[in-house]
Amino acid sequence: MRKTILSVAIVCLLGSTMLTTPSCIGSFSLSNRLLGWNNTLGNKFLNELVFFAFWVLPVYEVCGLADLLVLNSIEFWSGSNPMAKGERTIEGNDGKYLVRCDGKGYDIVSCNDGSSVRLDFDAEELTWSVEADGKSHVLFQFVDDTHVKVPVDGGREYRTVEVSQAGVYAYQEIATASAFAAR
Repeated sequence: MRKTILSVAIVCLLGSTMLTTPSCIGSFSLSNRLLGWNNTLGNKFLNELVFFAFWVLPVYEVCGLADLLVLNSIEFWSGSNPMAKGERTIEGNDGKYLVRCDGKGYDIVSCNDGSSVRLDFDAEELTWSVEADGKSHVLFQFVDDTHVKVPVDGGREYRTVEVSQAGVYAYQEIATASAFAAR
């Protein structure tokens, strides 16, 4: 009798959780940030030791549960990731760059010469734009899950391309032809 009640309670809890939580996988940013931090500690033996310790102590379980129930739900309903803010230094082929995220876009500053670029996302228009030297230019606009509109002919016209390798190749051809015609 007691086992039946427990089974019914678990089924009801799982059923209500499936109905009330959004059906969004989410980015699991807190868990990924913790795993990324673990990878920066040193050699693979130290990483494995910390990984095992965090499984024995329920650190990964708590982070995963917080991502699943709270952070991914906030990301789904609000459209912004609460863990996306922060800054990171990235080593590029031609030097280091400081990347700052404020939840709406990115500031990228070259550690070599101090030049900067701003990337912004407009949630209403579904566009990514770049700001450099005080001017803002639209990079692309989402049409649906598989297509974006990209500016051609100096931004006077837009073309819809597929978000795939073939679409990137088609846009490269359009951009090359526009640059060649401008000469």
